[in-house]
Amino acid sequence: MDADGAEQGVEALSRLSVVIADDHPVVRAGMRVLLSQDESFEIVAESSTVPETVRTVTEHRPSVLVLDLTMAGESSLPSIPDLLAASPGTRILILTMQEDPAFARASLRIGAAGYLLKEAAAEELVGAARQVAKGATYLQPAMGARLAIGDSGAPGADGDASLTARELQVLSLLAVGHTNQEIARRLYVSVRTVETHRARIRDKLGTETRAELIAAARERGLLG
Repeated sequence: MDADGAEQGVEALSRLSVVIADDHPVVRAGMRVLLSQDESFEIVAESSTVPETVRTVTEHRPSVLVLDLTMAGESSLPSIPDLLAASPGTRILILTMQEDPAFARASLRIGAAGYLLKEAAAEELVGAARQVAKGATYLQPAMGARLAIGDSGAPGADGDASLTARELQVLSLLAVGHTNQEIARRLYVSVRTVETHRARIRDKLGTETRAELIAAARERGLLG
């Protein structure tokens, strides 16, 4: 291999692989163009639904996943633990229109490395992707200020933020009609454990019945 070929090989190895997950083709196209202009990044795949994103990340194991918080009417928040389990080295940067700091808290607590609003400048997206790829945590300054002063932006947001990753998974399965027994099988836990999670979710969201629980979760955007 000549010197030019060797240099190109080293450059290819040093580039950061990126998966873009968003259910709007125009948004994906814009991010693809923007990130591709930076020689640090290589876009390896795109996805438009939560299940597709899990499969794509499992296959490509990217350095960075730019993840929309809601895709095709489904919250991607509960999938974060599964994404990290499938690809522990992937750093997740949330890119969303959701301004409620409760979602930023929940995202970062269950494993996301960054939280950025879609209204951010193009340069900020590139900078945020670089930072999370290096192992840092990125939070949009305006969002960080709101978190610091405890501005939830919505009633019941503290309850949203207190849901654990497992509770979010149970909640998402309840919302699509699974029974406690089915959830237990899918999550490889006991039925009693599911019942405990379900009771804690009811307490945190201030609900009694299943219908009230699902309605409250949808109002807070936890289910898209």
